[in-house]
Amino acid sequence: MVEIDIDGKKVEIAEGSMVMHAAEKAGTYIPHFCYHKKLSIAANCRMCLVDIEKAPKPMPACATPVTNGMVVHTKSEKAIKAQQSVMEFLLINHPLDCPICDQGGECQLQDLAVGYGGSASRYEEEKRVVAVKDVGPLISMQEMSRCIHCTRCVRFGQEVAGVMELGMSHRGEHSSIETFVGQSVDSELSGNMIDICPVGALTSKPFRYSARTWELSRRKSVSPHDSTGANLVVQVKNNQVMRVVPLENEAVNECWIADRDRFSYEALNSPERLHTPMIKQGGKWSKVDWQTALEYVANGLKQIKSNHGDASLGALVSPHSTLEELHLSSKLLRALGSDNIDYRLRNQDFTATDGVRYLGMPIAALSSLQRVLFVGTNLRKEHPLFALRVRQAARAGCAVHVLGTDASGWAMPIAQDVQVPAADWLMQLQGIAVAVAQLAQVSCPYTGSASEQALSIAKSLLGGERKAILLGNAAAHLAQASALQAVAAWIAANTGAHCGFLTEAANTVGAQWVGAQPGQGGLNAGQMLAGGLKAVVLLNTEPQWDSAAGSDAVAALAQAQMVVSLSPFRANMDCADVLLPIAPFTETSGTFVNAEGRVQSFHAVVKPQGEARPAWKVLRVLGNMMKAEGFDYESSQDVLADIFGGPAPAFLPADRLNNACSAPTHAGVGQAPCTAGIYQLDGIVRRASSLQMTADARASAEVPA
Repeated sequence: MVEIDIDGKKVEIAEGSMVMHAAEKAGTYIPHFCYHKKLSIAANCRMCLVDIEKAPKPMPACATPVTNGMVVHTKSEKAIKAQQSVMEFLLINHPLDCPICDQGGECQLQDLAVGYGGSASRYEEEKRVVAVKDVGPLISMQEMSRCIHCTRCVRFGQEVAGVMELGMSHRGEHSSIETFVGQSVDSELSGNMIDICPVGALTSKPFRYSARTWELSRRKSVSPHDSTGANLVVQVKNNQVMRVVPLENEAVNECWIADRDRFSYEALNSPERLHTPMIKQGGKWSKVDWQTALEYVANGLKQIKSNHGDASLGALVSPHSTLEELHLSSKLLRALGSDNIDYRLRNQDFTATDGVRYLGMPIAALSSLQRVLFVGTNLRKEHPLFALRVRQAARAGCAVHVLGTDASGWAMPIAQDVQVPAADWLMQLQGIAVAVAQLAQVSCPYTGSASEQALSIAKSLLGGERKAILLGNAAAHLAQASALQAVAAWIAANTGAHCGFLTEAANTVGAQWVGAQPGQGGLNAGQMLAGGLKAVVLLNTEPQWDSAAGSDAVAALAQAQMVVSLSPFRANMDCADVLLPIAPFTETSGTFVNAEGRVQSFHAVVKPQGEARPAWKVLRVLGNMMKAEGFDYESSQDVLADIFGGPAPAFLPADRLNNACSAPTHAGVGQAPCTAGIYQLDGIVRRASSLQMTADARASAEVPA
């Protein structure tokens, strides 16, 4: 450790740290633009010049290493004069368009110009003008004349997103940030460039000119998309969501969010929102009040139960629903005598498991892995924030091995990329198990030969200390899923690695916890989607897009006597008989459990649109109307307390979290795994217009009209 003096305060800091790091530890603010705690040091802007005793001139705090006994003055006349001189140069070419700038009110340059800028400019020449650039539907580069060349956006792409999509061309006053050769910015994390831009050069194209920052209310929430559980700040004006930005949480999403977390809010205000309950009669849809709709549903379910028995009822629920909604769905179905409920619409293997499948390690630990084997995942597109952390580990020397998918687009170094058809994943994984057995000299329950790649992966997994084997969405959806899990668990047990699952949705872990899947004798999602049920409840899901059966599911469900769709959107109109408008995550309180088992509750940030109601309230009323016991809840917190038998824990209790898997008697054989594109994952992202104009969306399957 090194001790230095900053403005009379003694600070101990690790050797090799910069003056800026010591100032942060001491709680001393040094003005800066190019420095960012998550990016490499560039020392471009020079705004952080400080007065260091025995130094002949002011030194940049972000790029000056500390030395023992160093004395730093950040508020001396020498330091202030240097900072004011830098500010004068920065403002020479900056346009005076603060009144119409989207960054106005949250602009670092604007804030620091008040303290370090002059009252008048000595510059009389013409200001430079930078040509307008179109880089895609998410980021606006219309006012690059505002750019101060801090290169935060360039470094973010290269170091965090893994794709250097922006760079600086030319020199001097002709310098310009651009994509080169007319390319668009297509990274799934690109929106973070907007957040870290210290001026108004990069702004949000969907949000542009729609509100001023001081008009917005800021409310905390949690992302409903992938299993990261990214923490959000939802910004609201006039009961409408206007913008979504990250809420910093080092243990979950650091200070970043994926583009689908940031821009999917557009769907919440889309014309496809369902505002009133609707009933189909004679092939025509008509709007009705809630009382009529709920009585119709309750009476219909009672009649079908009476005529065809308990087993004729079923529910298909979305793992993007809240813990409370999933719990009440399960409770209602079981109160009616049916065990036909499932969230695994994309799965082909429905083997019963003991315990809850989850990541098996803290999300933050992904950043410090030394060895990792991924099976059946396109990590960068399915879990962008997990990929970001693994990319950090890879930059630090982690050996990343991939089985099952082309990892050339992962934007990180890949040690071994085993590309084979999905039907061969099990054989390849067994080959790795055989290689582990050979190298570790242990008995192996699997037979076969080990390839060169298998031996290389096995040798890697047997080395190092922090290592993991992680199964992705495609591995979970495959007909051989249970067999893959068993082999992965054996390899992990014999290499000292963690075995975990990159769970697909915001509440995949929560859905398992509350039992939103059939018990013994109940029908699974595959069986229900094949037809045979007389009444089906669809909670926040669209089987045509969310299931392995696809369009066949719609035809099968249409044969049922009653299909009830609970959705924020005009969904399932081809097969449903009743549409009940429920509130999306921004309009209801609830809880998500992310991949590591972290329990995160949130409140509504706006009132429900139209006649929409929180789904937990709709399910509670249906339970009461059907004389089910235990549906006397006053709030979603009461439902949560019912789930846990008291206050909700910060993490799910470890005694029910279990990634071990015994080998099945035989491996299933089925079609290729059903995986959703990055912007097809759920109903909200499918209806976000700007996301659907991106290159990733165009490359994915057709989306609903």
